[in-house]
Amino acid sequence: MLKHRVIPALLLRDGGLVKTQKFGKHKYIGDPINAIRIFNEKEVDELVLLDIDASRQGREPDYALIESIAAECFMPLGYGGGISTIEQARRIFSSGVEKVVLQTSALQKPELVTEIAQRFGSQSVVVSIDIKRDWLGRYRLWSSSSRRALSVDWLEALKSMVAAGAGEVLLNSVDRDGMQQGYDLRLIKAAADAVDVPLIALGGAAKREDFIEATEAGASAVAAGSLFVLQGPHRAVLISYPNYSELESLFRGKDVS
Repeated sequence: MLKHRVIPALLLRDGGLVKTQKFGKHKYIGDPINAIRIFNEKEVDELVLLDIDASRQGREPDYALIESIAAECFMPLGYGGGISTIEQARRIFSSGVEKVVLQTSALQKPELVTEIAQRFGSQSVVVSIDIKRDWLGRYRLWSSSSRRALSVDWLEALKSMVAAGAGEVLLNSVDRDGMQQGYDLRLIKAAADAVDVPLIALGGAAKREDFIEATEAGASAVAAGSLFVLQGPHRAVLISYPNYSELESLFRGKDVS
C-alpha cells in the first residue's frame, strides 16, 4: 500500500463538476456520477468533493446529490460545502461519506470541529485552508465564502483548527489553483512544520513528479484537479488517473517514514 495518498479533488457547482483557475474561470467538466464511475474503474485511493457555492449562498448541502454520489463511490469520500451543524454532518456521514471538510464553519465556530471530532472521531474531520498571496507576496488566509482575505494569521488559524480536533488539513493555494505550475512548496513546508496531523496539498499539480516534491516538502497526501480531469494545452476534458504500479514506481526509493 502506498504511504502517500493521491486524491482527485472535484468541485461541485449547480449539481455539475467544474474546474477553476485561481478560484475563477469556471469550466464545466461534466456529470459527477459519470466521473465517479470512471474513478472507480481506475481504483482511485480517495476522493474529495467540494461544493464551492453552498457556504457562499448560505444553503445546506445537497443531500440527495451527495447520497447518489456516495452510493456510486467505491473509495473513501470526503465532502465539503455548506456544513454548519453537527446534524448536517451526521446526515452526510449516514449517506456513506467518510469525512466532512469544513472551512467557513470552522473559521466562524471552531467548536463545531470539536463537536464532530468528539462524536465521530477526529479522523472524520478535515479542515480546509485556502491561502492567497497579497501584493507583497505574503501568505493570507482566504475565505472562499466571502471571497476576501482575512486579517487573522493563517498559521495561527491552522493551529487552532487542529487544536479544536481536526484530524487532517486540506491546504490549497489559491494562486496555484488550476494553473498547473507545481505546488507551492514553501507553503506546504510552513504548514507541515506547524501541525502534526496529516496534510493534503492541493493547487498546482502539473505532472506526477510534482507529487514527490510536495511530499518531500511535508505533505502526507497530494490532491489535484486539473491534472486528473483536463488534458493538453486546450484543457480538453479527459478524466485520468495513474494506476497503482505507476504510483508505486513513482514513490519507490523515497523515504516515506
